[in-house]
Amino acid sequence: MASPYFYFAHLATMTEEFVLNENSSRHIVQVLRMKPGESLRLTDGKGLSATALIREAHKKHCRVNITEKKIQEAPKRNVQIAVSLLKNTNRFEWFLEKATELGVSGIIPLKCERTEKQQFRLERLQGILESAMIQSQQVWMPVLNEPKNFFDFVEEVKAEQKFIAHCEPGTKRRLGEMINTNLASQLILIGPEGDFTEEEIKLATKSGFIPVELGENRLRSETAAVAAAVILKLH
Repeated sequence: MASPYFYFAHLATMTEEFVLNENSSRHIVQVLRMKPGESLRLTDGKGLSATALIREAHKKHCRVNITEKKIQEAPKRNVQIAVSLLKNTNRFEWFLEKATELGVSGIIPLKCERTEKQQFRLERLQGILESAMIQSQQVWMPVLNEPKNFFDFVEEVKAEQKFIAHCEPGTKRRLGEMINTNLASQLILIGPEGDFTEEEIKLATKSGFIPVELGENRLRSETAAVAAAVILKLH
């Protein structure tokens, strides 16, 4: 059986032997019932992973000893999803989980003209990313940005390919047909429940965003964001 996997933000600065936090220690000792001498894996979510042996199995301060460290290069393409905050918090959290499992590089919550949800609990959302990264056995965790105002964001953001998915009439290409895998970065805008406004679409297009569609069906915002992540990552 594979060794249990844990997130440890400060792994890069740790000495060979150190103590895990109380939550991880409790899970290792009380839930998994691991004993001294057993191994586990750690990652900092920034490409570094380590194998460690348990030296002291204490439920509050489990002491481990690192036996091996590895660095995994970042994905060749930087894929970012900029999506409006959603009225239903559970749906936004579901998107974060799936985007992490798919291996996107960055997530930018947007405040658009039709965005209804304004609350943003970074600590809780970061925890969702950590859990999804561990569940999917990855060593790179998406960067979760603070919410950005749409009008400011589209004028300042930099990516080699920029897309906007919307439901308004007009000339649009399928996202899958537009991706150039030779370019190092792609970013797509996904709007709120009521879609982007005409003014937002015009500004994005003027700022170099290519209008695209994700398929024939009209999708919920969180579904559209996941669909976009799948298309961008699998190309």
